[in-house]
Amino acid sequence: MKFGVIIFPGSNCDHDALWAVEHVAKQEATFLWHESHDLENCDAIIVPGGFAYGDYLRTGAIAKFSPVMESVRKFAASGGLVLGICNGFQILCESGLLPGALLRNIGLKYVCKPVHVRVENNETPFTNACQKGEVLTIPIGHMEGNYFCDEPTLDELKRENRIIFRYSNAQGEITAEANPNGSLENIAGICNEGGNVLGMMPHPERASEPELGGTDGVKIFQSLVGAMAAK
Repeated sequence: MKFGVIIFPGSNCDHDALWAVEHVAKQEATFLWHESHDLENCDAIIVPGGFAYGDYLRTGAIAKFSPVMESVRKFAASGGLVLGICNGFQILCESGLLPGALLRNIGLKYVCKPVHVRVENNETPFTNACQKGEVLTIPIGHMEGNYFCDEPTLDELKRENRIIFRYSNAQGEITAEANPNGSLENIAGICNEGGNVLGMMPHPERASEPELGGTDGVKIFQSLVGAMAAK
């Protein structure tokens, strides 16, 4: 199994994601340059966190025009697995691979801390190693993590069970106090209609080894490996 991790100008979590794949999940991984159309026969693509193209205009607004994202859109349309983390989630929304948008945090401040997220759907390629309702502790680090969509889109996400993670407290309760950024209905991650594209604001690669303070993020990578092995 081969993972591809995209590098944009301004990406700063690309090496972390590659490390988690290679050294924790024990899978082959390669970097993919933003100016290339070649996905190098990868089985899964990670769009990592950071500040692609400096987040000029707005987060992900320039990255969506990159040659590599043109290939990622085709890859996703054919059923390929795509994981967008933080800035990657923003890019996937701008690229039309996921609905909605990530707005400025409600407090207008950058937030960087571990948070609790509840697994709402464990029947996806990204969460099959989790239990439904399980609470994971994974760090966030963002200024624009406030997920928003219109009411028809929210209804569709709920009806199709496409809200994958919600911010919660340690007991799994969905509360306003547990919401770090004002995200609509505490949404921390969603998938596309086909279930093969996931965007999440928390950084699983930052919770992949004990030295980092926790290993709950490993379950995301384990799920992907399991999903690819089952194909």
